[in-house]
Amino acid sequence: MIAVISPAKTLDYKSPLPALAPTRPHFAEEADTLAAAAAGLGEERLSTLMRISPALARLNAERFRDFAIAPERPALFAFAGDVYTGLEARTLEEPAIVFAQDHLRMLSGLYGLLRPLDAMRPYRLEMGTRWAPPGASGGDKLTDWWGDRIARRLAEEVEAEGSGTILNLASQEYWHAVDGKLPAAIRVIAVDFREGDRFVSFHAKKARGAMARWMIEHAITDTDAMRGFDSDGYAFDASESTPTLWRFVR
Repeated sequence: MIAVISPAKTLDYKSPLPALAPTRPHFAEEADTLAAAAAGLGEERLSTLMRISPALARLNAERFRDFAIAPERPALFAFAGDVYTGLEARTLEEPAIVFAQDHLRMLSGLYGLLRPLDAMRPYRLEMGTRWAPPGASGGDKLTDWWGDRIARRLAEEVEAEGSGTILNLASQEYWHAVDGKLPAAIRVIAVDFREGDRFVSFHAKKARGAMARWMIEHAITDTDAMRGFDSDGYAFDASESTPTLWRFVR
C-alpha cells in the first residue's frame, strides 16, 4: 500500500533535520524546467495566476529566479501546512521514516511526485494553476503539462511495492493530476473525514496527515488494517463506507 498526500503552501527550511541522506526526485529535471519557465512570468503575473498578495508574488518570483542555487531539504521536513501538522514528521523515529520512504508519496505541482526524503527547493506552484509552459502534453493548465507522467510513475511505484493499492489522502486538486489515468488493476481507496455529519476542511487536512503518520508509525502494509485508525477520536464508519470510499467520523 502506498498512501498519497498533498503538499503544503507553508514551508519550513529552518528546523533541524534527521541524519538521513536525501534522495533525488524522479522528476527533478521537470522541476527545473517548470521553475525556469515560471521565473519569466514576473511578479504581477504570478500574483494573478496564484491569487496571492504582491509580497508573496515577490517572494515566489525570487524563488523561481534563484531556484538553481536555493537550499534543499527532504520534502517530508520541508512542507509545514495542516496535513503536516497532523503528520508531525519531526517526532517520527528513523524506522518510521525509512518505512515512509517506501509507502508515502507527496503530489506536487512542481516536482510531480515526491518521496519523503527527496530533496526539494522552496517553491509555490499549485497543481490547479491555470498555466503551463509549452511542451509535453500541451494545454493551458499545469495538469495538462504533466499529462499522465505522474500517474505512470505512481503506478510503477505501486507495482514495485507489490500491494496494488493506493490510499488516497490527497485533496481533490492534487488527486486530479492522476485521477482516471491509473491502470484499472490498481485499487484506489479514498478517505473521507467527518465531524459528525459535517465536513470541516481544516480538520480533514490534519486527519489526513494523522492517518499517514499512523500508517508509517505502525508500519502497516495490510490495507484493510487501516480501518483501525483511531487517532484524535476518529473511528471507521462501516455503514457510510464503500469498498472505494472509507468514512471516518468523530
